[in-house]
Formats: sequence, C-alpha cells, structure tokens
Amino acid sequence: MIASVRGARPAVRTRWAVVLLLLLHVLERSVWCADKVTGTLLVKDALTGLNQSVAVEAKLIRKGMLGDVGLGGEPLELLQKGEIVAKAMTGGDGRAVFQFTPNMRGMATLTVRVGESPRVDHAEAMANLAVWERRTPILAVEVAALMEEATVSSPLPLLPLGEKTERTPMPAAADELSKLTQFYYNVIYITIAESDRSDGFMTNEQIRAWLKTHKFPPGHILVLSGGPDALGTQLDEFHTGGWKTLKIGIGRSKAFAEAFLQRRLEVVIVPEPTKGELPRKAKVAKDWKEVRRKL
Repeated sequence: MIASVRGARPAVRTRWAVVLLLLLHVLERSVWCADKVTGTLLVKDALTGLNQSVAVEAKLIRKGMLGDVGLGGEPLELLQKGEIVAKAMTGGDGRAVFQFTPNMRGMATLTVRVGESPRVDHAEAMANLAVWERRTPILAVEVAALMEEATVSSPLPLLPLGEKTERTPMPAAADELSKLTQFYYNVIYITIAESDRSDGFMTNEQIRAWLKTHKFPPGHILVLSGGPDALGTQLDEFHTGGWKTLKIGIGRSKAFAEAFLQRRLEVVIVPEPTKGELPRKAKVAKDWKEVRRKL
C-alpha cells in the first residue's frame, strides 16, 4: 500500500494527504470528546480612558498533533478584583472579545478564566488594563531598547512558553524607566511580531512575564504586526483616538526612530547605534542613565 501511494500520480498523493489529515483530525476530536482537555489561555493588554468601554481579547488554545488548535464554543469569564465583569464565548479559532467599562483610573490586573465547561479543564490567565487620563504624557518604549545587545538577534523577545533562556536587561533600564513613570509618564511597551503565529497573544504574554521578572514599571504592552509601516500606522491611530500626549519614543532600531521623526515627534535612541544607523534629528543616549537628560 505504501509503495503504491509513493508511486502514485501527484493528484492521488494529494488525495491521500487530505485523507491522512482528516484521520488525524478525527483522532484528535475523539480523544478530546473522551476526556477533558487542558487548554491554555492567552490575553492581550488593553488601554482605555476612564468610564469608556474597552475590548479585551483572549484566546483559548490546546496543543495538537498539527500545532496549536483554537478551542471554540467555550465560555470565558473576565474578572477584575475577583468579580466577574463580562462573559464571552470563544469562536472557532479560540478567540473571544469582552466588552466592559472600567470605573477606576490607573493600572489594573484583569483575569480571564474558563467558565463551566464539560470539555475543557479550568485555566486562567492575567493581563494589564491601562485606564489613563488622556492629558497625562505617554512614553513609548521599544522593547528591544530594554535588552542587552548581545542577546537581541531581532526586535522581538520571543520565547516559547516555558522556555528558560533569559534575555538580559540593559543596566539601569528598569530603575531609570521607573523614575520616569513614577510621577510623570505613562508607558507603552512596543514590539513588532514578525513570527508570532498566535496573532500577538503569545508575544504579549512573554513580554509581560519578562518585564515583571526584571521589575520594570507596569505599562500597556502593544504587539504590532504588518511590516515596517505598522508602528507609524499605530501612532496615527493613537492620535486620532485622542491619545495626543504620546509625543516621545525611546527605541533601538532605525525603523522605530523614523516612525516618530516622520510625524515630528521626539525620539531617543539607546544605546548609541553604529555609524550610518542614526536618523537625522534623533537624539542619542549612550546608556539608560543618560536617557532622562535627553527628554
């Protein structure tokens, strides 16, 4: 049988491949229906103003033979301070969107959990909710600018969940950023995900854990996708949405700096880039202790 399939025409081989994929899918479904499965919840950070509705995105997945699989038709609950503030049902891709209106200003922790489900075991995840006054200055920070150059091979601190490899923060980065945010700035941590198949959910989770481990101040994590123009488009959307106090960025890459400069916004590059990588009108700090003097 195997020999005959190998020697078959391309159309026949394609049909056999489809049949095998269907058999794997049926096998996974039968195992899923037999016992409760273990799901993984991922949640993105959210940003809004006081007494304004906000959308919180979550995704419920499980490990499958062909990769991560979204768990559809599952009830999820959104909690703030232990109280359920919204409910939602996952779609076929495992996504769910909650809508609710916060009534307290500042940084809050949200929890999403699986509700009463006959198919999926209990699972939960947390995310940050930023409820900010629109008049407060906002500082945008490229995540790569927080990390030692020797450990940065791309703009992303991507790590598989459970991976123990550590990215080392730049000296004084956490302390200096804490001073900037303690009494004046709100902070948005920005990165561009080029290889995150979870639509930014996994990257958001990893950045949040890394920032907490290294004691960076809490802020809104924003994972962008869509190529080099994604940041510029997002900056335009922020200003259109009323977040006009986002006027300064601290970054590492030339693309990050140019997105700010093209909109006549200030940008500080840290550490000092190699010759030819410094955009015109960009400020430079050799390390994080110099950053505050450049703002």
